[in-house]
Amino acid sequence: RWRSAMNQIMDSEEEAPPSKITICEEHDGQRSLKRSIYKKSQRRVHQQGPDSASPGPGPSCVSMKSDQSIGRLIDFKDGQKHGELIVDQQRTEVLSGQSVQWHRADLDSIFKLLEENIICFVKNELKNIQKVLGTDHTKVSESWEEDRDLLDGEDEEQRRSREAFLKITDNFLRRMKQEKLADCLQRKTRAPSERKLKSNLKKKFQYLFEGVAKAGNPTLLNEIFTELYITEGGTGEVNEEHEVRQIEKASWKPDRPETTIRQEDIFKATAGRNGPIRRVMTKGVAGIGKTVLTQKFTLDWAEDKTNQDIQFMFPFTFRELNVLKEKKYSLVELIHHFFTETKEAGICRFEDFRVVFIFDGLDECRLPLDFHNTEILTDVTASTSVDVLLTNLIKGNLLPSARLWITTRPAAANQIPPDCVDMVTEVRGFTDPQKDDYFRKRFRDEEQAKRIISHIQTSRSLHIMCHIPVFCWITATVLENMLKPRDGEELPKTLTEMYIHFLVVQSKVKVKYDGGAETDPLWSPENRMMVESLGKLAFEQLQKGNLIFYESDLTECGIDITAASVYSGVFTQIFKEERGLYQDKVFCFVHLSVQEFLAALHVHLTFITSGTNLLSEDPTMSQWSRLFRNKPELNHLHQSAVDKALLSPNGHLDLFLRFLLGLSMKTNQKLLRSLLTQTGSGSRTNQKTVKYIKMMIINENLSAERSINLFHCLNELNHCALVKEIQESLRSGHLSTKTLSRAQWSALVFILLSSGKDLEDFDLKKYSASEEALLKLVPVVKASNKALLSDCNLSERSCEALSSVLNSLSSTLRHLDLGNNDLQDSGVKLLSDGLKSPHCSLETLSLSGCLVTEEGCSSLTSALNSNPSPLKILDLSNNNLQDSGVKLLCDGLKSPHCSLETLRLSDCNLSERSCEALSSVLSSLSSTLRHVDLSNNDLQDSGVKLFCDGLKSPHCSLETLSLSGCLVTEEGCSSLTSALNSNPSHLRELDLSYNHPGDSGKKLLSAGLKSPRWRLDTLRMDHAGEQRLKPGLRKYSCELEPDTNTMNRKLQLSDDNRKVTNVTEDQSYPDHPDRFKFCPQLLCRTDLTGRCYWEVEWRGNVNISLSYRGIKRKVKGFDCLFGNNDQSWSLSCSDGGYSVCHCRTTIFIRSHYVSPRVSVYVDCPAGTLSFYSVSSDSLIHLHTFRATFSEPVYPGFYIWPGSSVSLCSL
Repeated sequence: RWRSAMNQIMDSEEEAPPSKITICEEHDGQRSLKRSIYKKSQRRVHQQGPDSASPGPGPSCVSMKSDQSIGRLIDFKDGQKHGELIVDQQRTEVLSGQSVQWHRADLDSIFKLLEENIICFVKNELKNIQKVLGTDHTKVSESWEEDRDLLDGEDEEQRRSREAFLKITDNFLRRMKQEKLADCLQRKTRAPSERKLKSNLKKKFQYLFEGVAKAGNPTLLNEIFTELYITEGGTGEVNEEHEVRQIEKASWKPDRPETTIRQEDIFKATAGRNGPIRRVMTKGVAGIGKTVLTQKFTLDWAEDKTNQDIQFMFPFTFRELNVLKEKKYSLVELIHHFFTETKEAGICRFEDFRVVFIFDGLDECRLPLDFHNTEILTDVTASTSVDVLLTNLIKGNLLPSARLWITTRPAAANQIPPDCVDMVTEVRGFTDPQKDDYFRKRFRDEEQAKRIISHIQTSRSLHIMCHIPVFCWITATVLENMLKPRDGEELPKTLTEMYIHFLVVQSKVKVKYDGGAETDPLWSPENRMMVESLGKLAFEQLQKGNLIFYESDLTECGIDITAASVYSGVFTQIFKEERGLYQDKVFCFVHLSVQEFLAALHVHLTFITSGTNLLSEDPTMSQWSRLFRNKPELNHLHQSAVDKALLSPNGHLDLFLRFLLGLSMKTNQKLLRSLLTQTGSGSRTNQKTVKYIKMMIINENLSAERSINLFHCLNELNHCALVKEIQESLRSGHLSTKTLSRAQWSALVFILLSSGKDLEDFDLKKYSASEEALLKLVPVVKASNKALLSDCNLSERSCEALSSVLNSLSSTLRHLDLGNNDLQDSGVKLLSDGLKSPHCSLETLSLSGCLVTEEGCSSLTSALNSNPSPLKILDLSNNNLQDSGVKLLCDGLKSPHCSLETLRLSDCNLSERSCEALSSVLSSLSSTLRHVDLSNNDLQDSGVKLFCDGLKSPHCSLETLSLSGCLVTEEGCSSLTSALNSNPSHLRELDLSYNHPGDSGKKLLSAGLKSPRWRLDTLRMDHAGEQRLKPGLRKYSCELEPDTNTMNRKLQLSDDNRKVTNVTEDQSYPDHPDRFKFCPQLLCRTDLTGRCYWEVEWRGNVNISLSYRGIKRKVKGFDCLFGNNDQSWSLSCSDGGYSVCHCRTTIFIRSHYVSPRVSVYVDCPAGTLSFYSVSSDSLIHLHTFRATFSEPVYPGFYIWPGSSVSLCSL
């Protein structure tokens, strides 16, 4: 097909007469070209006479198989001739000093020559292109390189002419509908340089040197690579917390669905994203695998496995770019310097290609990136400083179509403004299965791998750190050495033990490197000096916040550059040296944790040997004090370290503190016995340190993160009594939160977070249904996916704490249930402040039965209007919102920022006016509502008709609608039928149960259900009838009859068996197995399975209850008492107020008025049981229980002496 297309082009040129050669009809661009040539002709400076003309041959358009014409180029930019251009000098004339007049014959002659020259150039170039297209894939590289050799003498303008013609050819091929041929041309003309670049990148990245580049034998990256957990989301904002603290927080999160991304899909738009992704920032703590990730991405491209739409990939590191700080380059020059393949190929116009730039290690950048004041640069050939190049490339001023991938540690993420980043991703490191996968790949012996995995799982601190791939490597290095045949050496269980063993392993390597025997001492004077020097460097640079060191940094620390090179050559797996583009030396520790360990070792050694406390404000004080003491007190150093760590706002000294305390343990000092010539500590010293840490733990103002690190410190000191005590209580089920001390509360938080227990669904009632418990366990809520806080006696004080959780950058809370707490509008207002936060990721919020009114709706509307709200589900059922509240809420639902999909407004005292407001939401262009529950509101047919106006809208995408118990008749059914006929494409489920549709209404909707045009597949119209047209909950009223076989003998019936009184004398009831023997209570005969409502009047002190039939009858104690077991639920009524009880958990209800009449509403299928006080025919909600009713339930009453209950007729 492509040969046919090329022949069409060539034939059209050869068949046309010379004076009328055209490739297509003349268009505006061609007329413009002629005008340009005419103007340039007027400026000719060579005057020639008629005699100089020579007829000469015509254009030499040689055979397609010949190479003679290569290099005859015409530059389209300035019209200069290159090669053998044919010029008719006879027709050219310039008259100096006077105006030039061209005759038609002159123009004809000039344009005839112009045509001949252009056609000759076109034929030559088309011949070359046809040869390239006709060459198979294996020969194309050789053929194209030969052509390039002939062009070595060309300047930049000549190269551009040829590139311009390639673009013209590509354009014409596509206009001829030869897209495949055009794609083939693009692919083959760039193929040689692209393949050379791929080959070089493959050589560079196919091997992985775990730890550092000089450490032992390399491993093929494809063999050892373990998939990393990459998630989308977050912002480019800075996270200055210590990275180990971030890893620990990540470990708290249970496995849950998140938007995960494979590294090959990093630039692919995910669901819900509009437009292409050009700039991606990937965050991750040190050692988490960011660099390996970019290497695997590049290697897969170089091996033609993925992303083959990308034509060039240019991976840079900021370490390399730092050394160019004082130099100037254009973007083209910078690429040519690092990737010489592109220079050799003469590629300068990178805007013609699909290019990816990778910039690894933004946190190591020492270039002054200024995105606000930097000059704007759009020319890729203009020279400037490297920082200006980078800022303009990232902002899109240079190569706006290029894609960029930037990796960074979280603390440096804010160096690039959020508007310069299209998507933020995060490398979370290894998940638990990925950890196991890594060790199985590393250890081919399955039994050995199992033992290592099992050991890591027994130590929480090691297991958490193994989220970091580099720590997995350190662990594997240590355990591989320790599992060799020996005398049963105990494997390390703490971080300090692990890092001491790591240091010992490296020291053994050093001894072997020096030619020593295995029996030689590990800590020779040279080795000691090396460790001490590295420790000093680690500590001094840690205080400055430096993780990458250049020669000047080492000089400042008093380390000779030659010695540094020796250290990096010997202790290769601890301290490493790299070289940049110009061989500038760069030094760093293999991981931040190694630097912190050596820094702690330096501080410990310094104190033991000289008595100098490097953490003291005045280190000389400890030296003077040593003059008056026999031995320095190590616990003073520890206290200084604890104080300094607690004052660090971001936990920067957390890991350092753990190491420092761990080094005081006798077991650890034995491992370093030749390095630590003096120990300086004993059990008494450590006991003082433990006591001091415990004193800090009970500090009320201590954050959860700091408290948790102190527990890790106790673990390093082998003091776990506090934690074990709480763990035992949890296991036995006898944890009494009422008696917990502050330290025990902190221990409970530590256990819940570090174990991951209950973090998927955190239910506060398992521990204590109280506000005090919630405030103690806020860190657990922050780390949870779902927090179940319903029925916990919470107030607005809790809302303030929860608002701070929603506003937290590290919060993972997605679902929050606050149902049946008296939060009131003031609490909702505080909670809404958290909902407005850009950090809030809450998707589900239940405020059912929280005393919310119109004012609370106003606060929620404000939250839905601010920022893109992530909230998907909002439950406001059982609140007195009224129409005014819903109208306010609808203003928020129309906001383009609102993404709410489910709205529950059951039993909110709504009328037809609310239907009108909701209808306007359904009709709005930005509406996202999919599910609406309006059950138990007296909307009537008029309300349904108004709501249907919204259902008819083409913008409506409602899928589920509940109008159960809304006083709907056949007229409302007619409105719904009409709406579904108008817009049948979305509604799938319609609930009209507990209404009175009549036969005609049922017939209308049933017919529509069968219609192929309707998507409706679920229609409920059960429990229908005229009685359902009573207002309010009375439509569910049922007649109750006391079951005399259950009545305790202290109870007496009267008023036609509708009144029960507790009397002093026993009644003469016959024995019966169902009779309550000890408790003055009874059950009714009526078993309830659907929706039921009843009212009672009470006097004295009574319990109105609901119970399963199987409640015990013949025993004393709680097992038979309503509300004090898992068989029953109870409302207690007295002149002092109301309370509810279930499973011995009592909740007191605040109420301004105690009515002698109360009502009960149970919806068994929905699993709700609600109590109300009745006043002047209006209902005041008291409490709602939520339960899964597994069998029929029965109304019951407990009646105290002298008290009575009467069943009311409705």
